[in-house]
Amino acid sequence: MLQINNNKAYKLIEDLEALNIVKVLKKTTPSKQKLSSKFSGALNLSEEEYNNFQDSLSQSRNEWERDI
Repeated sequence: MLQINNNKAYKLIEDLEALNIVKVLKKTTPSKQKLSSKFSGALNLSEEEYNNFQDSLSQSRNEWERDI
């Protein structure tokens, strides 16, 4: 896995791969999926756990200082 921060370096890696000098093991492309849909339902909470979680979130949001 490599993080390539420059388009010229990316081209160089592609050229090295074409010459069989290096091999990229896994090519990833950024997911176009929204994070909300990706993680929707990921907690697998019961109805009671979900309600407790929502209550905790609401309580913590109400505790924020708001100087707007």
